[in-house]
Amino acid sequence: MWTIVTAYKRNRTILPKILDYPTCFTISNRAISQKPSPTYDVIILGASGFTGKHVIRETLKFLNLPSSPLKNFAIAGRNTSKLSQALQWASGPNPSPEIPILTADTTDPASLRHLASRTKIILNCVGPFRLYGEPVVEACVDSGCDYLDICGEPEFMERMEVKYHDKAVENGSLVVSACGFDSIPAELGWMFNSRQWMPPAIFSKVEAYISLESGKRIVGNLGTYESAVLSVANADILQELRRSRPKKLRPEIPGTIPKGPLVNHLREVGLWAVKLPSADATVVRRTLSCLAEDSRGLPGVNESTEQIERREGFWSTIKPAHFGMKIASKSLLGVVRFITVGKFIALFGKTDIGRWLLLNFPLVFSLGFFRKKGPTEDEVASASFKMWFVGQGFSDGSSLASQGNRKPDMEIITRVMGPEIGYSTTPIILVQCALMLLKERRNLPKGGVFPPGIVFGPTDLQDRLQENGISFDVISKKTAPCSFSHIENHMQET
Repeated sequence: MWTIVTAYKRNRTILPKILDYPTCFTISNRAISQKPSPTYDVIILGASGFTGKHVIRETLKFLNLPSSPLKNFAIAGRNTSKLSQALQWASGPNPSPEIPILTADTTDPASLRHLASRTKIILNCVGPFRLYGEPVVEACVDSGCDYLDICGEPEFMERMEVKYHDKAVENGSLVVSACGFDSIPAELGWMFNSRQWMPPAIFSKVEAYISLESGKRIVGNLGTYESAVLSVANADILQELRRSRPKKLRPEIPGTIPKGPLVNHLREVGLWAVKLPSADATVVRRTLSCLAEDSRGLPGVNESTEQIERREGFWSTIKPAHFGMKIASKSLLGVVRFITVGKFIALFGKTDIGRWLLLNFPLVFSLGFFRKKGPTEDEVASASFKMWFVGQGFSDGSSLASQGNRKPDMEIITRVMGPEIGYSTTPIILVQCALMLLKERRNLPKGGVFPPGIVFGPTDLQDRLQENGISFDVISKKTAPCSFSHIENHMQET
């Protein structure tokens, strides 16, 4: 077996070494009976893909820095040649560092168990996760290693929770999906908005408006498009899964939420928007359900008294609210394009032939938003996102109960902003989540399958993201007599 064995050394040029190792070796019975110490801090699985190679590049930035907990990592996938090319690309313009390249395939459980037994964390970039994700989760849970992915597929995430949560708790495996643009900005964004509401004010509703911007053409992540198509195909399966589970606790949220418009205009920031059926709302609701069970959050495996106080103090500032997600454009025509693409996916995604058309001709059915070859480097560099969080609530929550169905009279707008979502923001977030796990593992839950917000909310993740190009800002705070003139509804649902 030919294996590329590597060790990244800063400020030195190291040529890759090709060593020949025997394919068979013996291990004593005593060694087998004990779980070996992990060889690697992190293994990136699917590292040769569109997103995976960007994750390599982001990970290299933090390897062996004095302030970084990342001391080594490996990359893995089916094709060692493509992995080597991805490493060369990610290292450019410098020579490729010596990073281990490992062979693994999601159709080969033994190869996945071998990976999971050798690392503290697997970063899974192999999607669609409905098709390829479960064997990786199973291997991590069986081996007791932690698992992070960039999934945006609600059916997959909830199915993994049902099947593997108890065993993950038992084996000490922390499984956290949606650790990319889906759904960390939404999770940390609504929490950031919540923390701006100082007593006696309370908020009851927050809507997130995602706006994608670019100096060139906007080209989306093909995996996001494929996930949307498969989500439509699995909508019935997801509903059946939810019906089969015991009902989760729901948080008590003040006030009443009227049925909203199909399209609305956020005048203050100059955006038109339409409801976006994304994973973000589902993930946020899962976090809120966790908080409904215990408002103090999840205890760490070996927390200090100081950390317990910090965690409980953080969650005391987070209040539940109705959460909605909308996609926004600077023009009404842009919103019409979003609606048209959504209709295509909803209509064609229900049949085999329709899905074949959608997945084989993404450029046509997405009206140019997605294409098979992905964006160019210039298109990635020129793109960015802004996510506006419009929180509405009550300036005096203490008197709310005595005033019946009073309408909100206070509004706070916050914003999360960063670079291109699929190949810049997602790798930044995924790598920072991994670094947080390595650094704060004793302060995080022993194991289980959780949404990212309940795990990373009380950590320094938001600060780390701000240090790496993803900002959190307060835009405005205001009170008004039960309505807000800058949000005008132009089309009511029929």
